[in-house]
Amino acid sequence: MKTESAVTTLSGLAQETRLQTFRLLVQHEPDGMAAGDIARAMGVPQNTMSTHLAILAREGLVMSERRSRSMIYRANLDRLRDLTLFLLKDCCGGRADVCRPLIAELTPCC
Repeated sequence: MKTESAVTTLSGLAQETRLQTFRLLVQHEPDGMAAGDIARAMGVPQNTMSTHLAILAREGLVMSERRSRSMIYRANLDRLRDLTLFLLKDCCGGRADVCRPLIAELTPCC
């Protein structure tokens, strides 16, 4: 991932509703959630949620597919991985011992 791509991806998450929506979709992997269910879970009007989902999709953080009459949204875990790796690769300055505690905290959850 290049710096410009990381910045735009982070900007997609730089709003409370979008960040919480993305986290909700990560929790509902691999099945995803219908747009209306996301709006209800977040307590946001559907048209507002539609705008948030469009921004997340534009930044590559969510994917959607039509199932019958519903749009199902899923978190793009590949994009999350790419962003996380981008942030971590240079944080250590080439010293794995500096990032080891962070990686140790990530390991049990995954």
